[in-house]
Amino acid sequence: MERFYEVMFIVRPDVEDADLDKLIAGFEHTVTSGGGKVRSTEKWGRRKLAYTVRKFNDGNYVLMTIDADGNLVHELERRLRVSEPVIKFITVRMDEEQKRIDKIKAIRATRKKVSAQAVETAAAAETAEPVAEAAGA
Repeated sequence: MERFYEVMFIVRPDVEDADLDKLIAGFEHTVTSGGGKVRSTEKWGRRKLAYTVRKFNDGNYVLMTIDADGNLVHELERRLRVSEPVIKFITVRMDEEQKRIDKIKAIRATRKKVSAQAVETAAAAETAEPVAEAAGA
């Protein structure tokens, strides 16, 4: 069963751009050859780390959004773990989060806003007053 994941990984800061592109292409190939689909890949560039990781204070951030099953994600994480240039990574399953957000939006859409009710009441009162004035004049 295909699910939607975000994979964020940090690459050593001393890696050249060409090598970084080859590394990303290798991970994308892992996903596509395993039957998954890469939705997007974003290179966030070099950023400072919150704390020192493997004696590095900054790194190149990359975010991949993929559609894959659990076995493929497990294989991708294994490759991230053994890849020397990758110093840190995290994988987050986003389809559950998207379901939660959609559910909240649906609940909010069914509710009538209190501010909207106040506006409707005020608008109804304004339209009723000119009719009363016209009848009395």
